[in-house]
Amino acid sequence: MSTRHHPYVYKWESVQHFQQHWNLDVQDPAAMFEGAFFNSESRRLWQTEQWQPKRMMTLFWRFDPLTVRMMFDDLYNETREVEGRVSRFLFGCDTLLRDYKKAHPTSIENNHYHDDFQMIALYLAFRYPESYAPYSFPNFQKAMMRFGAQDIPKSNDVARYFKVLRTLMTFLEKDGEVMSAMQKHLHPRKHYQGKTLLLAEDFCRQVAEG
Repeated sequence: MSTRHHPYVYKWESVQHFQQHWNLDVQDPAAMFEGAFFNSESRRLWQTEQWQPKRMMTLFWRFDPLTVRMMFDDLYNETREVEGRVSRFLFGCDTLLRDYKKAHPTSIENNHYHDDFQMIALYLAFRYPESYAPYSFPNFQKAMMRFGAQDIPKSNDVARYFKVLRTLMTFLEKDGEVMSAMQKHLHPRKHYQGKTLLLAEDFCRQVAEG
């Protein structure tokens, strides 16, 4: 936090932008979805050369908007357990990819890129930043090892990851210096100012990389 420019502050910008632009009650949900993801520094949260989940989800929005709307309504239903919501969303992506390939037999699309849970966690983190955060299984696994946890995750476990971050957040909130140090990197109009697990995710990543 002592650096002049925090290298991951762009995440706060994307959360802010998503919060301001997400609205399923529009005539063109595909365009809305496309526009809800923005960052002035990096697109790496939702796009790399070999990983393009946002592009595929935009195709799904145009292909079957009613199904995708139901998937997001369920994913964002906080009255249900997150593990089940994530599982159903992934199943929906699998089904949409199969149906899309049937309708477009010449398409070269063979992956919806959501089965590593990174993008699904991002959807949750952008919508409910106080409860969820971006997810990287390797970072989570390494951090748990460094924390000395007895039960090290051997496969994806986003539900446990979110629980761990919430626990970390309670400690970070008690440390006023950590919160105030991060705040110095945030612009009030550009970056998200509300409570967010991004702080705990940032700490978890530093532990993993340390």
